[in-house]
Amino acid sequence: MSRIDKGVLYMLIASFLFAGMGVFAKLLSHTLPSLEVVFFRNVFGVLLIGASLLHKPMKHEGGRPWLLFFRGFIGFLALLMFFYDIAHIPLGEAMTYSKTSPIWTAIFAFIFLHEVLSGRQWMAVFLGFFGIVFITDPFHTPFDKYDLLGILSGIGAALAYTSVRELKRYYDTRAIVLSFMGVGTIGPVVLMLLAPYIESQELDFMFASFVMPKGVLWIQIVAMGLLATFAQIFMTKAYGVTKAGIVGAVSYSNIAFSILFGLLFLGDPIPSPIKILGIIFIVISGILVARK
Repeated sequence: MSRIDKGVLYMLIASFLFAGMGVFAKLLSHTLPSLEVVFFRNVFGVLLIGASLLHKPMKHEGGRPWLLFFRGFIGFLALLMFFYDIAHIPLGEAMTYSKTSPIWTAIFAFIFLHEVLSGRQWMAVFLGFFGIVFITDPFHTPFDKYDLLGILSGIGAALAYTSVRELKRYYDTRAIVLSFMGVGTIGPVVLMLLAPYIESQELDFMFASFVMPKGVLWIQIVAMGLLATFAQIFMTKAYGVTKAGIVGAVSYSNIAFSILFGLLFLGDPIPSPIKILGIIFIVISGILVARK
């Protein structure tokens, strides 16, 4: 197989596994708060990276601790909002919101990294904004909390990705990932401890009491963690063998897999025509942005 073929295959596998992870995350959310699901999702990553450190210690220059913490913190918040949306809206829609991150990344790279965007890329950004509006379906449903958190999850992921581009100059890749997984493991514990003292329905995506998993839930937790871990591995392999633009475009297959899995396993409704149009706009926008 050529390098491009391998990259496409690895990304398709990663997208398939990420969609599977979303299915188990939603099943778990029927019993466990989404905050707790985020905790279990990240524990596997911490254990995996910890094992790799025992085999091969990190070597890097360092010197940007606050930016490293920012990457972990903002990535954790984005994941928290993403998993909350998975629990409350169709899986395909939640995944689509998360896939708006390349659109926001292009904007943040323009603002903070002073990267130049071509006229075609600006057109792609505006097309992405129309897609986001259509996903919220303003003609039939009011703009609600889930729409807002979906958009913010994409923005948060974009901020995290933008910071990664700077951090890669100073840190081992595992240190960057561990900053995210570490905060994503410790953060939920802190928020669950604070939950009894916080009374706010609007902040229920951040504060929730711990629920002890029982029986089949442990199997679902292990399945979610393994799928997320292997998805991360295949995604990393994909970016390692071929161009990022090609891999980024193929990653939008995640939306198709998520919609299909939602219909087959979760009883999600078929997206309305306006939402499908929004998904198409976001996919086209992301691919055009990724071309550079």
